[in-house]
Amino acid sequence: MPAQDWAKGLGAAGGVFSAVGGVVGAFQASANNSRAAQARNQALEASRQKANMTNAYNLERFNAEVNDYIAARQYQFDTAVKQWQYDTELQDYRYLQETKKYQGSVDNYQKQITFNDIGARMAYESQQAQFNELLASAAFEGEGALIEQLQAEGRASLRQAGGSRTKAIQSTLAEQGRNAAILSASLVSGRREYDRGMRDVSLQRYGADMQAAANLMIEPERLPELVRPTMGPARTFVAPMVVMPEAVPPAQKTNPLMPLISGVASGLMGAAGGFTG
Repeated sequence: MPAQDWAKGLGAAGGVFSAVGGVVGAFQASANNSRAAQARNQALEASRQKANMTNAYNLERFNAEVNDYIAARQYQFDTAVKQWQYDTELQDYRYLQETKKYQGSVDNYQKQITFNDIGARMAYESQQAQFNELLASAAFEGEGALIEQLQAEGRASLRQAGGSRTKAIQSTLAEQGRNAAILSASLVSGRREYDRGMRDVSLQRYGADMQAAANLMIEPERLPELVRPTMGPARTFVAPMVVMPEAVPPAQKTNPLMPLISGVASGLMGAAGGFTG
């Protein structure tokens, strides 16, 4: 076959191959476009799933934080109320104990005052008895002295006469006067001793009463009521922001007609060149 015919055949064959290549390229471009679209759809779905999972996690964590805060806040309040109740009961118990101690102190004070009164009465009576004995003794001595005086005067009258009798009587009277003065001084001293004794008893009674009053406890007073716990202001929570799916760029597509048109054009040009040659 002449070389020219070979060249024409090769040109025609090249044109056919170019046309076929264009068709293949068109199919390849269409397949690439499909894979790109599928890949983008998969990326969009993955982005949506990731956003949904993130939002679900954020919401669950937010709810858990709110619930934990509410539970902790309620627990703290309940604990404060229990402590308040315990402190109130303890305060009442202490007040009751102090009241019992005070009442015991009052009872002891009253008993001590009664004892002091009895002791003072007994001391007064003892002093009075001693003074009464002194008065009785003085009265007895006075009566004896008077009788003795009368007897002495009678004896003097019987034994002596005139001036001697008068002197004897005067001597007897002088002696009795001395005895009376001694007795009077004894009574005055006894009265003074009685008064001192009575004052000492009163002073001792006063001191014992003061000591009893000093031992008396101060009456306890109930303390003010403890302040009942109150629930404080609640914390403000801000819900988490919704996470949107990440943006996915559009798939890069190739127009399937471009390879086809390019291949057909190349084939036609090759075929035309083979025929004209």
